[in-house]
Amino acid sequence: MAKRGRTAVRRRSPAVGQIGLGIMGGAFARHLIAAGYAVIGYDPAPAAMKAFAAAGGQPAGSCAEVAARASIMITSLPSPAAMEEAYFGKEGLAAGARRGSIVIEASTMTLELKERLRRGLARRGIHMLDCPVSGTGAQAASRDITIYASGERRAYERCKHVFGAYARATYYCGEFGVGSKLKFIANLLVTIHNLSTAEAMVVGEKAGLDLGLVYRMIADGAGSSRMFQVRGPMMVAGRYMPAQMKSKIYQKDIDIIRAFVRRLRCPTPLFDGSLPLYTAALRQGWAMADTAAIHAVLRKRAGLKGSKPRSGRLRQAGGRKTA
Repeated sequence: MAKRGRTAVRRRSPAVGQIGLGIMGGAFARHLIAAGYAVIGYDPAPAAMKAFAAAGGQPAGSCAEVAARASIMITSLPSPAAMEEAYFGKEGLAAGARRGSIVIEASTMTLELKERLRRGLARRGIHMLDCPVSGTGAQAASRDITIYASGERRAYERCKHVFGAYARATYYCGEFGVGSKLKFIANLLVTIHNLSTAEAMVVGEKAGLDLGLVYRMIADGAGSSRMFQVRGPMMVAGRYMPAQMKSKIYQKDIDIIRAFVRRLRCPTPLFDGSLPLYTAALRQGWAMADTAAIHAVLRKRAGLKGSKPRSGRLRQAGGRKTA
């Protein structure tokens, strides 16, 4: 049954383009390939292109080539500069896309930048949807992300089959930009919950508790959060690599949220209070580590010794080890 379904997708669906093959974009591409899509991809990083090809993708030489070969494409990019180049650079997607093509924009960027790019594409007859995702790199790898889709409803309907291949859930949220606003709120909570997880782990360690036990008990109780469940194991082990979201890149998201809430003149005391800890993580050398490294910052402030917590193992109640 599953094989017939993938074959059917391959027959009836157009090729899908993936621009940006990093932690998130690479995961999207792998799921699309597994679902039976022909995926044409581009990333300036040779290692990302090599991994994409090994997964069964079709490497392209530029964003323009991706756009020329795929009527639906996804962009997942790390910075405003990368986004500008990918869209309107000399070999950007605008140079190769056909009228009627659809761009699914999945990055976390400012609304001003996305709206400017949307208008530029619209003048060329190309549709752009604002579709940021909620979830970490590990969640993307296991197809456990949620998509906040916004923009023209007809374009969204044309892409529903694509969304279903790489996300657990997709919601149509309304006009262009609503998706990003929801993502800013989601990441505001992620910023707070990541710190609260680190704080709980440091309190547990200072209290002499086995951190595997702390994780197991709290994750199953009222004090849990999705960030506790996702990043708690990294903190238990004291290992923040490989990164699901690099601290350096997440700083861009923090800056976007801070500017957004300031324009709204909305008080965000918990979010504001967390920011010095994220800045400290960068200063202490954790820029390329996962944002879970904020745990190391708190351990240092708490006077805890060693690079790792005393407990590096998750345990079930009763002391049995879990995988």
